[in-house]
Amino acid sequence: MSTTFGRRTSPHGARGTGPLAGRVVLVTRPQSQAEGLVRALERRGARVVLAPAVEIAPIRSAALTRALSELSSGRFAWIVLTSRATVEVLARRIAPSEVRARVATIGEGTAEAFRRWAGRAPDLVPRTFTTAGLGRAFPKGTGRVLCARADIAPEGLEDALAAKGWSPVRVDAYRTRMPRSLPPEARNALRAGEVDAIAFTSASTVRGFLGAVREVRGAPRVVCIGPVTAREARAHGLTVHAVARPHTVEGLVAALERALARRRGSGRVGAEPSGAVRRHPR
Repeated sequence: MSTTFGRRTSPHGARGTGPLAGRVVLVTRPQSQAEGLVRALERRGARVVLAPAVEIAPIRSAALTRALSELSSGRFAWIVLTSRATVEVLARRIAPSEVRARVATIGEGTAEAFRRWAGRAPDLVPRTFTTAGLGRAFPKGTGRVLCARADIAPEGLEDALAAKGWSPVRVDAYRTRMPRSLPPEARNALRAGEVDAIAFTSASTVRGFLGAVREVRGAPRVVCIGPVTAREARAHGLTVHAVARPHTVEGLVAALERALARRRGSGRVGAEPSGAVRRHPR
């Protein structure tokens, strides 16, 4: 997708049609992963402000190189892919035929990315798109499981796999960086009170946004893609107005529609008290 930071006005938004017509939604997803969400919002009439709150950077490490070599030689029973970024790491480093293990993914987006690259479906996609859901859905057994994850991914998945008899091997597949500031267009839209809703797509986007934002006017709704993201937002004192169910791009768009439909009668964002991304006292 050829995308520049800042406000995007699609033909749909220009006509003012759709359930999100006239609404401005700030998307915190990394730019390389934002295309599907941006297009879905624009089809519903929204104007989108791109404000990537995290940056994905590749990792070159002996541990990752060794793990991928062992994967291609069949020394893992499973590989766990927790995000589309992990699939992209595999695509840069090995061929699909070298994934000589069963594959478990979290989320439809990750599953679809793997399917497009590898030409086959994952062996396991839990109904609940969280690491806890994957841990519950994973079968009991023995053998090594490769957990290629972000450097800041929380602990817990490996313990859940070990409890079922497996020997998890965790390696950092990519690095997540937090920006020092948001793009100028995003800063201006937040400062002017133009943003109706902020879409958070991971716990790291919550942390990245709060670390980079300087001023928010108006009362934008906070909408999260899943319970882990929502928990992170609340832990930082934010009021969460809606959580996607299912935890997909489509579910997130529907959650945005729900959150913004509730305030149709209140007019513009600025009509509500300022400080939208309000924090609860800790």
